[in-house]
Amino acid sequence: MGMADSREALVSVSRRLAAACEKLRFSHAVYNPLVYAKKPHEAYLRLAGTGPKKTVFLGMNPGPWGMAQTGVPFGEVAAVRDWLGISAPVGKPKTQHPKRPVEGFACAKSEVSGRRLWGLFSGRYLRPEEFFAEHFVANYCPLVFMEKGGANITPDKLPSRETERLFEICDKALKETIAIFKPQWLIGIGGFAEKRIKAVKAAFFAEDSFQVARILHPSPASPRANSGWQEAVTKTLTDLGVW
Repeated sequence: MGMADSREALVSVSRRLAAACEKLRFSHAVYNPLVYAKKPHEAYLRLAGTGPKKTVFLGMNPGPWGMAQTGVPFGEVAAVRDWLGISAPVGKPKTQHPKRPVEGFACAKSEVSGRRLWGLFSGRYLRPEEFFAEHFVANYCPLVFMEKGGANITPDKLPSRETERLFEICDKALKETIAIFKPQWLIGIGGFAEKRIKAVKAAFFAEDSFQVARILHPSPASPRANSGWQEAVTKTLTDLGVW
């Protein structure tokens, strides 16, 4: 698959995923940035989606001050705008939570996880094109979930009656993304993402099709991530032979 073909195939996967997620119903407030932040999201896919890839990094789902604002995985505003060079109009979710406003690229809050992740990559690669020549960053689930009070809910905390269909849809999109890129490595950013990679591999791919590993999640909620996260992750990727 050529560069342009892989990019457009990726956009098609994203649009199918967005449409399928729109049909789901949840007991919590939900944002779907693949819909209201479609323009910067697809700009990211067209920038990053050249194939094949050596490594695909997979996160869990959008953070409220990252991808929820910019449509880009781990999309801390400054990193997306200044390093990736992406800036595009962002709409609003159908129903907006008062404590979780979507302000797009005008959002003044910084997503710590995104700042750490893209900071690691931009520190190692001079230009985004050099990073994307071998790597891609995705999220397993494209939806943001919030409690009534506005607190973030991760997909692993949702009731199983709601995750069954959601995971089925997200597994399919991950399978299609892997088929486009044919990576040597699938790296889970945290334990949940690694678990979903392993489930998709077991269901759809041969044992020797790609290797699976995990890096420490950059979330400030993780005490380990708050002390030398970049050094720890660089060591993990170097020890694996990914870097």
